[in-house]
Amino acid sequence: MTAELPNFFQSDWWLVVSLAVVVSYILLRLMMGKKDPLDKPSGHATLAQQRSVDKQTQNVLEELAELARQISNQLDTRAARLELLIKQADEKIAQLKGLPVGKAAAQDQPSPPAQADARYVEIYRLSDSGQSTVQIAQQLNRPQGEIELILALRPRT
Repeated sequence: MTAELPNFFQSDWWLVVSLAVVVSYILLRLMMGKKDPLDKPSGHATLAQQRSVDKQTQNVLEELAELARQISNQLDTRAARLELLIKQADEKIAQLKGLPVGKAAAQDQPSPPAQADARYVEIYRLSDSGQSTVQIAQQLNRPQGEIELILALRPRT
């Protein structure tokens, strides 16, 4: 019992038809534009991403400008304080040049803390109570750099 195949499979037409089906399938897949999953996306950023980067850059620039203003204010405060100290030193030098030699030597002795400048007594008191320079500056409404300088130049006992 051998079954006979139809004439179609006995001829070469079945090969031609199957080849046409395979070619059609390949062409359809190419035309549908199926992308390779490993294909990298394009390097172009979206408009929203560009705006986000611009906003972040602007924020960083604003923070840098604020930091520069703070540093400038601190430098100005310290420069003013140094000018005042230089002026005071010049006055003391002028006083010492006018004194006789024996009195000049006595003048060089450091003054006791009880005779400390009245302007700084409150700063010394707050510092001795354990407050930081930031807290003292805020409480007395004075620049932090000035408070640091006054405490750094405080006479030692």
